[in-house]
Amino acid sequence: MSDGSAIAVDVLVAAGPWPEHAEAAGLVTRAIRAAHKGAMEEYDLGIEQGEVAVMLTDDTGIRTLNLDWRSKDKATNVLSFPTPQVAREAGEPHLGDIAIAYETVAREAAAEEKSFDDHLTHLAVHGMLHLLGFDHETPDEAEEMEAMERRILSGLGIADPYAETEPVHQTH
Repeated sequence: MSDGSAIAVDVLVAAGPWPEHAEAAGLVTRAIRAAHKGAMEEYDLGIEQGEVAVMLTDDTGIRTLNLDWRSKDKATNVLSFPTPQVAREAGEPHLGDIAIAYETVAREAAAEEKSFDDHLTHLAVHGMLHLLGFDHETPDEAEEMEAMERRILSGLGIADPYAETEPVHQTH
């Protein structure tokens, strides 16, 4: 955590052509820390520090996770698995796990005419906000979460991911 962040990020490449994107781990780490900082600046979440594990995988791996944990037999772009609140209250520093699928990220970035790196960064921010308790199940929640994503991404020099297209809520 040499950048002074209170969030430790462990990135594991589990499957997929991620090694071709050597900068992926750094982009994901930067995005997660920015999401934490952005959320903490806006809300009193009481989460000053913590740990996050990120698995960079492929569509097959994320499809298995989606089926096993959410009973959805399809690949998706990002999944978040927050540590239960009771564990956090007991002092568990691990905030949760995030999984991101290479092929889906690449396919969506191309379809939306975005760079792979910008889309990956967006999905890491999105996943971290879920670990911090944000969701998009209702229109109000979606509006709040997307507005926060826009602010965080803007701070990272990334254009509004929702500007030209409708939000792609294939996430989950």
